[in-house]
Amino acid sequence: MTASTDPQDTWTVAGRTFSSRLIVGTGKYADYAQNAAAAEAAGAEIVTVALRRVNLSDPSQPMLVDHVKPDRFTFLPNTAGCFTGEDAVRTLRLAREAGGWSLVKLEVLSDTAHLYPDMVETLRALDLLVADGFDVMVYCTDDVVMARRLEEAGAAAIMPAAAPIGSGLGIQNRVNIRLIVEQATVPVLVDAGVGTASDATIAMELGCDAVLMNTAIAGAKDPVRMARAMKHAVIAGREAYLAGRMPRRMYASASSPMAGLI
Repeated sequence: MTASTDPQDTWTVAGRTFSSRLIVGTGKYADYAQNAAAAEAAGAEIVTVALRRVNLSDPSQPMLVDHVKPDRFTFLPNTAGCFTGEDAVRTLRLAREAGGWSLVKLEVLSDTAHLYPDMVETLRALDLLVADGFDVMVYCTDDVVMARRLEEAGAAAIMPAAAPIGSGLGIQNRVNIRLIVEQATVPVLVDAGVGTASDATIAMELGCDAVLMNTAIAGAKDPVRMARAMKHAVIAGREAYLAGRMPRRMYASASSPMAGLI
C-alpha cells in the first residue's frame, strides 16, 4: 500500500516522483537496524539524513548505509545543527561531493530553545544554493508571506513547521498551513512538531503534499508500530482530502430523510 489507494496519486519535487507521502528521519533511534525497520514499516521512499550527526563514511563504526540502503531509499541530506547560512551551504556542498546529492533539505536554526528557523539566514542560504545548482527543500516557519518569498527565490518545496522540532504538539496553526498550501505552486510538506497519527492525518487533510517526521516515530515506545500507524494516517488524510469533506453546519441535519415518515 502506498500513500494513497490510487496508484496514480503521486507527488513530484524537483522532477522526482514519489508514491509515498511520508518522509522519515534517521536520528534518535536505538540503532540503525531499528531505524531501517521503521522506515520500511512507514512505507517511506525518502529518508532525511542529518549530515552532522549520522555516520556515512567511517567503516570502523556502525554505518547508516549498511541498514538504510541508498538503493532502496532516496537520501535527503539536511543541515540539522547549522545556525548560519555559511555552515549550511558548506555542509551541503560537502554532501554533494561525497554522495552526489543535489536534492537537499535546508534548515538554518535560530539559537534558541524553540529551534525555529532563522528565516533571514535561511533565505540567504537558499539564494546561494540555488545559484550553485541545488534543488532545495526548505524548512521554514509557518509565515505565509515568507513561504511565498522562498518559492520566489527558487525553493523546490516549502516545509513549514507545525510546532517546535521534537515537541510533538501537532499542528498549532491550521489556518497558516492551509494558506501556504493554497498559494504554493511547489510541494508543501509539514515538517516538525507531529506527535501522533492524528496530526499526520490533519496535515494531509489540509492539502499538504507530504509529511516529514522523525521524533514522532523514533521517540515512540514502539517505533516500528508507530511508523506503521503514521503510514495509515497519511493515507487516510490524503484520501479524505481528495474525497472532499462534508460542509460544516451550526445545527443538526438528520441522517435519514424526514419526509414521508409514518
